[in-house]
Amino acid sequence: MPKLLVIFAAVLFGTTGTAQALGPDASPLAVGASRIIFGAALLWLIAGPARRAATGGSWPRWTVAICGLAVAIYQLSFFVSVDRTGVAVGTVVALGSAPALAGLLARVLRGEALTGRWMACTALAVAGIVLLVAGGRSASVDPGGVALALAAGAGYAIYTVLAKDLLTAGHAPEDVMARVFATGALLLVPVLPLAGVGFLGSGSGWAMVLYLAAIPTALAYVCFARGLRKLSAGETATLTLAEPLTAAALGALILDERPGALAIAGGVLVLAGLVALAAPSRRPGAGISRAGDGSAPVGCREVV
Repeated sequence: MPKLLVIFAAVLFGTTGTAQALGPDASPLAVGASRIIFGAALLWLIAGPARRAATGGSWPRWTVAICGLAVAIYQLSFFVSVDRTGVAVGTVVALGSAPALAGLLARVLRGEALTGRWMACTALAVAGIVLLVAGGRSASVDPGGVALALAAGAGYAIYTVLAKDLLTAGHAPEDVMARVFATGALLLVPVLPLAGVGFLGSGSGWAMVLYLAAIPTALAYVCFARGLRKLSAGETATLTLAEPLTAAALGALILDERPGALAIAGGVLVLAGLVALAAPSRRPGAGISRAGDGSAPVGCREVV
């Protein structure tokens, strides 16, 4: 169930691009900032009951602050990198680097060991992402854009690992997401007047933002956090590679995009990697967690 929750969240994440394409013409930075700001407001409302019934310990303010900063960095860096270096390269570098960076960061900060299963499934899925976007739009390689894409991947990895720490401490998933995204939203407020909010003057603009805030942000990140609570950070980051696969499928079905054979092959590889990682482990003793936090069985984690 935790893995399915993360994959479901990733599928919701993957609807973002299609929603933006169907909406009014607007700056990607403005749309991204609006999504986080309004999504944070919804998450704060959703987390109300969990906050009143909280049983976790005190909140580490620096962890929440850094986690919120990582959310803002990912949001801004990814959009700017795609603008500078193209959709293909930006997507491959950002989403392809995030699982590896999350696994390595969890290893350094939490002393978790990486398993061969996670590395093999991640490599397979990332290879699929490369083929998926290579079979789509053409792209140019801009060093600055690549650096920003790496920053986006690092931001996502930091956010995932630190959010895992907050969840392990006993805080409710809804409350963790609400506090982290509220912090990120405060940092992104200055972006709105700079990027332009003219699109909010139309009904279609509000419909797009409210959808992005409610579905691929509030709902998706609650599911993401509930899955992350039981899984390791690196495994969770790998499972979210279902996002670009969903985006490509929606592009073909709704936006009339026609992926080539290379993109289709890449989609198959991504799906194979995710299915292999999500499948229950058959290893004996899989019900014992050596991490001591009860976060997941040994056989279902890439880090222990």
